[in-house]
Formats: sequence, C-alpha cells, structure tokens
Amino acid sequence: MAAVRVLRTWSRRAGRLICVHYFETCSNIHVLKPKSVCFFGYPSFKYSHPHRLLKTTAALQGQIVQFKLSDIGEGIREVTVKEWYVKEGDTVSQFDSICEVQSDKASVTITSRYDGVIKKLYYNLDDIAYVGKPLVDIETEAFKDSEEDVVETPAVSHDEHTHQEIKGQKTLATPAVRRLAMENNIKLCEVVGSGKDGRILKEDILNYLEKQTGAILPPSPKAEIMSSPPKPKDRTIPTPISKPLVFTGKDRTEPIKGFQKAMVKTMSAALKIPHFGYCDEVDLVELVKLREELQPIASARGIKLSFLPFFLKAASLGLLQFPILNASVDENCQNITYKSSHNIGIAMDTEQGLIVPNVKNVQICSIFEIATELNRLQKLGSAGQLNTTDLKGGTFTLSNIGSIGGTYTKPVILPPEVAVGALGSIKALPRFNQKGEVYKAQIMNVSWSADHRIIDGATMSHFSNLWKSYLENPALMLLDLK
Repeated sequence: MAAVRVLRTWSRRAGRLICVHYFETCSNIHVLKPKSVCFFGYPSFKYSHPHRLLKTTAALQGQIVQFKLSDIGEGIREVTVKEWYVKEGDTVSQFDSICEVQSDKASVTITSRYDGVIKKLYYNLDDIAYVGKPLVDIETEAFKDSEEDVVETPAVSHDEHTHQEIKGQKTLATPAVRRLAMENNIKLCEVVGSGKDGRILKEDILNYLEKQTGAILPPSPKAEIMSSPPKPKDRTIPTPISKPLVFTGKDRTEPIKGFQKAMVKTMSAALKIPHFGYCDEVDLVELVKLREELQPIASARGIKLSFLPFFLKAASLGLLQFPILNASVDENCQNITYKSSHNIGIAMDTEQGLIVPNVKNVQICSIFEIATELNRLQKLGSAGQLNTTDLKGGTFTLSNIGSIGGTYTKPVILPPEVAVGALGSIKALPRFNQKGEVYKAQIMNVSWSADHRIIDGATMSHFSNLWKSYLENPALMLLDLK
C-alpha cells in the first residue's frame, strides 16, 4: 500500500499565516484542493468549498500513548486491580483517577498523566498488573506539544473564548471548566490558574466571577445531583506548611550487668522447664475484714501489715500438705529433693530491676513475724542493700504483680524451684452468695505455674483449692497452725 504523508506549505501575506495541506502518493505528487485554509490573525475567518472537501482525519488524530504502571515503591513489583474509574471511550484529563490497585501493603489510586481518550484497558478486575507494563492506552490530543506546527482549529467567533490559545500554547483546563467559562462569557486567558502548571480550576472561575460581578455562581444541575450545594462562605483553605521535625537523639549500647545479668542466666535456664498453668479467683471479703481489725495492733508494734503475710502463711500451710511443690530436681531431672524449710520468695520491682528475696522458714513464723521480715526486705530492696543471703535459698515463689496492676499473668519458674504463683490486683466485683443474693465481693485472681515433669494438674489444683480456703476463711488457718 502506498505510503501517505502530509505536507504543509506556509506563506505569509500581509502578516497572515496560511496553512495548506497536500498529499504525496508514491513518487508522484498530486496536488489536491485543500479542505480549508486557515488565516491566523483572523480567527473568525475560514475558507471552505463544498466541492473541494479533503478529509484530513488521519493527520489530526492524536497519538496513542501506552500508560504504564510506574514503580509505587517499597520493592512492590505486582499489584491487583481492584477498581476501574474509567472505561474505553472515556475522556480523561491530567490527575483524573484511572484505577485503584492493591498491593500486599496498601491501596494506591493511579491517576492520569495525559489529557485524552481511553482506548484500551489491559486488565480486568482482580487481574495482576505488573510494574513497568502497560495499564491503559490513551489517545492524546493532536499536536499537543508546542514544538509541532501550528494547529488548524475550528472557527471561533470573537464572542466565544472557550478554547483560548496564545502562540500555540494551550490553556490548561478541563472540559467542565471550559464549559463553565463559556456559560458565563469568561475568557480563560484572563483567568489566573492556581492548579499545577497554571491549570485553571473551577474555583478560579468562581473567584474571577465573584470579583467581576460581586455574585457567587450557583452550582450547575449536574453538581446538585452529585454533591450538596456549596456553603455561601465556603472558601478553599490552604494547607498549612509545617517544617519537618528534627530528631537529634542517638541510640546507645550498654553492657548487661548486675541483676539484669543474673536474670538472663536464670530465665535462660527456665526456658528448659515445661510449664503447666493454672488460674483461679479468690474472694477476700473475710480477709479484708480481718486485716482491718489487726492493722491498729500491727501499727502499735511498728509493723506495716499488708495482705502478703497472710498469702505466705497460707502457702506454707498448703506446702505441708503438698511437699512436692516445695521441692527441686537435678539438672537431668533424675532426682527430687524435698525441702524441709519453706523459704518463700517475693518478687520485688526496684530501681535496680526485678529481685526475688525470700522469707526464711515461713513454716515456723507467725503472721506478725512474716510481716516484720517483709518490711525489712522491702526497705533494703528499695535502697539496693540486699545481701546474697536474702536472695539465695528460695524454695517457692509468689509474685505480687497486682500491686502494679493486672489480673492474670503467666509466671516463670525460677530454677531449681518447681512452682511459682502470681497474685493479681484485688477488685470489688458483684458475686452471688449461697442464697443466690448479689453481694460486693473482693476478688483476687491467682495464676500458678508448675514444672510439668514432676507436678501434674490435679496436684496443682488441690494445692490451689487449699490455699484459697485458708484465705476465704482465715479462721481455718488457726486449726493447722503449729
């Protein structure tokens, strides 16, 4: 098929620029009558002859551009097309939404970089699109670049200014903005655009009209359908520009030492123990009453009486019935050593870190003696003056995490011990008594952990029930005290 190309000849007469189109077929030149002659300088004049029509559609069509999916960052190479905002044949402008894609990290809206018509969609919904591959084909406007020859445009009267061009440079505006300007007889060349690259926005037209007439343009019927009318005093509020915050902090590295180093060693050994967990709740209504009665007596003796002495004494009475919980095993778990002394440790939160001093021989101590020893250990622990004797020799541990906060926890066994308990905070909650009546209960939750190699769930449950009974009925402790 013979190649066809368009030749343009230009001549200047009396300051008028004339463009005539010719066609060349093969090697012979056949000069055809021009379809039109454009006189630049006389925008309303256009020469045309009914018997000399020449179709130049091919010469005026825009270029088909493949709009490729650009890199959206974070190493993402493929995305899923979740929604198309356009279809084939739709007209789009720069910054119009094309589609929404979904990566494994976020959803991204893809916008157009061109003004033109959508010719092809390369993917359906839920298809996988790849970075760098075509997303859509867009037919851009003909002779868009200013480097091309002067464009032959339809005749425009002096009263119509919907498509202003100055020296081959096109005014940037969407069709909707041009229509709004035409309806209000506004010259786009007189409007200063506030958009990107001087693009004229709808707000620019409205502001220009308000300055000229002092009136605000009512919204078009289409705008009323799609959105609510703008408020009379609605203005575009500029986004405040904030300076980025400058952070001057630096990371620091320091060696693990002191109590933290001991904790690393102990917790690493604890990871080798298979933990069994058991939780329950205790109603401390009676114990709260008993403590209130004993506090004046303790204060007279210079003792601060908390709930902990009762918890330790009840645990010691329970260990007498279940001595395996007050035992230890060797490294290979071949031998069990049952401890005669109940050296019950209390986990303390200090400025130096977590420490676990223990009250020695709880089985032979009274409530007041236990309270006195606890006062001493807490005072020395706060001052960082505990000695090694206070920290060694523990056989069973209670963690009073409830003094800080929390309900349930999963305590970690301190080797070579085989059991540990964590006490939650005491809360006033509604409960039912034996008559079915609601009363105000003082509920504390307890969480136990035991070495499941030598302690089964039934043993832990029986011990917990006995310990619970002593606290819910403090008078029962008198029966077992020695």
